[in-house]
Amino acid sequence: MGKIDLTINKEGLRHNIEKARENNVIVPTFAQMEHPETIPGKIQDRLKDVGLWDVNPLNLFRITWKNEAKESGGLYQEVPNYIEIPSALSGVKCRIIAMAGKWFPTGCHKVGASFGCLAPRLVTGQFDATVHHAVWPSTGNYCRGGAFNSKLLACDSVAILPAEMSRERFEWLSKIAGQVIATPGCESNVKEIFDKTWELRQDPTMMIFNQFEEMGNPLWHYNVTGNALADLFEAVKQPGQRLSGACFTSGSAGTMSAGDLLKEKYPRLKLAVGEALQCPTILNNGFGGHRIEGIGDKHIPWIHNVKNTDMAIAIDDEDSQRLLRLFNCPEGVDYMVSELGMDRADAERMSWLGISGIANVLCCIKMAKYYEFTEKDVVCTVLTDSADMYQSRIRELNEQHGAYSAHEAALDHGVHMLGLKTDSMLELTYAERKRIHNLKYYTWVEQQARDVKDLNALWYDTEGTWDAVHAQAAELDELIDAFNDEVGILKTL
Repeated sequence: MGKIDLTINKEGLRHNIEKARENNVIVPTFAQMEHPETIPGKIQDRLKDVGLWDVNPLNLFRITWKNEAKESGGLYQEVPNYIEIPSALSGVKCRIIAMAGKWFPTGCHKVGASFGCLAPRLVTGQFDATVHHAVWPSTGNYCRGGAFNSKLLACDSVAILPAEMSRERFEWLSKIAGQVIATPGCESNVKEIFDKTWELRQDPTMMIFNQFEEMGNPLWHYNVTGNALADLFEAVKQPGQRLSGACFTSGSAGTMSAGDLLKEKYPRLKLAVGEALQCPTILNNGFGGHRIEGIGDKHIPWIHNVKNTDMAIAIDDEDSQRLLRLFNCPEGVDYMVSELGMDRADAERMSWLGISGIANVLCCIKMAKYYEFTEKDVVCTVLTDSADMYQSRIRELNEQHGAYSAHEAALDHGVHMLGLKTDSMLELTYAERKRIHNLKYYTWVEQQARDVKDLNALWYDTEGTWDAVHAQAAELDELIDAFNDEVGILKTL
């Protein structure tokens, strides 16, 4: 079954409405996340006194790419916050634009993906906030977003993430989630996370929201992220320029569905999926561990529309680590200003790139080199989070490699960005896409008990699966409006 189940559970829905009423919860629609200017003025007025990370239900209305870049009191803008990577830094002629996730609550766009998974079950009553715990299996940011949304929606939550993730994540989660579970390993150890969810399923009060298979994830990214990227391109394009490429490291592959939307709007666009060279699952059925926090490996996510993907690109995690220092040490900022001619404010905004965001940008550079893009081409991506999530990693790198310097900055730029080549890339033929899709069988049918008929439908029935899911936003918005009407808070503002 491809579409999201929107069957109503009347008892659970009644409980959720009562709990929302008690906690002053109003649920935003997908249309409002795409077009935040349509959010009621009375809600916008109240947001002027709310911090971006405050545990306040009003922050549900900041699940949008178009927040102002403010820590507190910000509203909305027409064009999403973004970074443009200048050619002097990237080494390629084409424009690279990257939409910034830093200005979401929790500092990461995963708060949107997790909302897309929770909202359908909340407004149908399938998830009963008086009975169930929302379980968020993750390689890092998704469980942060899920725990935050659960808190705002007055739901209990359980966050699951690998033990080797950054300290900042665990410290913050300990204050937000009802329970935090650290599973063995690092970014690549996704199966260990899945194994823990099978344990928890034995308790009927535990409801799993697995980002790697929940269709609410691509639903949100297709409608919200995809349209935001299109809006950004239309706002910044110059005469004669075309949107030629989009690159996203896989993670849960939810963001890849933003590429599905972009390919509909810009049919010439090439869509690439990125992964870590140290665990090249897509390129080489790989295994191993890596340091690109924010992506997962050793499996193909159920929600990856592989048939619509044009290229696979592997990124060396050493490149992302070295550039993290370049973008966040004062000596690196000084180098970008003095040697590359960047405006200091723009150089300082490079801290908006977290580790996976750096990997996304490197994918864009490799794509640009492979296709020999020119000044007429624009390539886009997203920055999942910012360096705020990795200050401990930066300190570790400084301890490992010693004090940073202008010489180190020049070396890191030259070797780890300008020196990128078109190795470890694969332009996907029909047969290659089918091979990658078939890898889903081992994870999802053999290990996770999915039906092979549904697996085949993801490949052969795009209208009944991907297209049908993407179109469910309108139906969900009707359910959200009905939910808010029953809660009644909106009417009292």
